[in-house]
Amino acid sequence: MQLTQYTDYSIRTLLYAAAHPDRLVNITEIANYYSISRTHLAKVVAGLTQAGYLQGIRGKNGGLRLSRAPALINLGQLIEVLEPLDIVECFGKHNTCAITVSCQLKRVLYEAKVAFIQTLKRYTLADIQLPTPLPVEVEHPLVFYAHKTP
Repeated sequence: MQLTQYTDYSIRTLLYAAAHPDRLVNITEIANYYSISRTHLAKVVAGLTQAGYLQGIRGKNGGLRLSRAPALINLGQLIEVLEPLDIVECFGKHNTCAITVSCQLKRVLYEAKVAFIQTLKRYTLADIQLPTPLPVEVEHPLVFYAHKTP
């Protein structure tokens, strides 16, 4: 299974916020910490806020924080919200595969997808939480997506 960069950044953002429970964090510091695009991270934060994982506080001293305790953020549920997990075309809404009716691969891949999600559902953000306080310098502690192949 390959998770998207969006999901990778989402998990990193939640981990960063969880590592700073005593204060608000902001997009710029998260982007700088992980050396990722601030613009892309802003989209990630908007999605996490809309999905109820982050709470945004407006104003001069505003920022972000987790909307619930790390132990209440289930990784399997998070991935289900963030990832379409359409492993093959026939999992998607616009399936045009000619062999869908007789193909047995879909059943096998669906079983693998369910096993993947069920494994993740055994863990919460607290189970993978980063040390507090975070080290000042870190070389990309977590990367959840594979490099794109042509």
